[in-house]
Amino acid sequence: MTLGRGFALQSRAAQCKTPPNFKLECKMILYPAIDLKDGNAVRLVHGDMDQTTVFNDDPAAQASEFVQAGCAWLHLVDLNGAFAGEPVNAAPVEAILKACKVPAQLGGGIRDMATIERWLDKGLARVILGTVAVEDPDLVRQAAKAFPGQVAVGLDARNGMVATRGWAEETDIDVTDLAKSFQDAGIAAIIYTDILRDGAMKGPNIDATAALARAVDIPVIASGGVSSMADLTALKDTGVISGAISGRALYDGAINLSDALTALRS
Repeated sequence: MTLGRGFALQSRAAQCKTPPNFKLECKMILYPAIDLKDGNAVRLVHGDMDQTTVFNDDPAAQASEFVQAGCAWLHLVDLNGAFAGEPVNAAPVEAILKACKVPAQLGGGIRDMATIERWLDKGLARVILGTVAVEDPDLVRQAAKAFPGQVAVGLDARNGMVATRGWAEETDIDVTDLAKSFQDAGIAAIIYTDILRDGAMKGPNIDATAALARAVDIPVIASGGVSSMADLTALKDTGVISGAISGRALYDGAINLSDALTALRS
């Protein structure tokens, strides 16, 4: 997969009929999720590494299935890396990038400029910075400036408060306040995950996600609990949410990816 550094920025702008920060005119993108643990495509419940279901032991094959169904993006997470603080599942990520010709974004264990640049050089369209958004926000700003359109911030929260290091550590930082602090940093997107909804198939936290999207000019992508076409429709109908990430529902068949993509485009 060979994508220029300007690809992600162009892709984002192409979603909109007006400038990228005018979210009401943007079509919502569905991002199939591939969470990587010990080289496998898995799903967790509430981010608990002890509650793991393996869905595919060949993540590249799984990614190819999603691409064949018509997805425009892939969402990848290095779960081991999120806990280790450095990339762990590099091999399956690289296999996915080689097999699939759609842009992919990756989060988990990306906490320094060298790792950011290395992943972008390998063909990632976008890196997702989570823990460092709390622990080293200046790095986020430097990265966003160095790589326009290719740096997103992952904000994971329990009851509105940010959690870091693979969701293992809780903070007293309000998720909206943190998002606002990056308002002028030039980041491509915010990926907001309600941890208590993630992997539970109970629906996303639409109100909180929409409130966050209205509070900032940065495109907001919903994550956690997206489990039905009705959920996707409700997120789209807010008019302010730029994308949605779904994993378990696609693996379980609760959402047919091809049908969902067609519906979201209509």
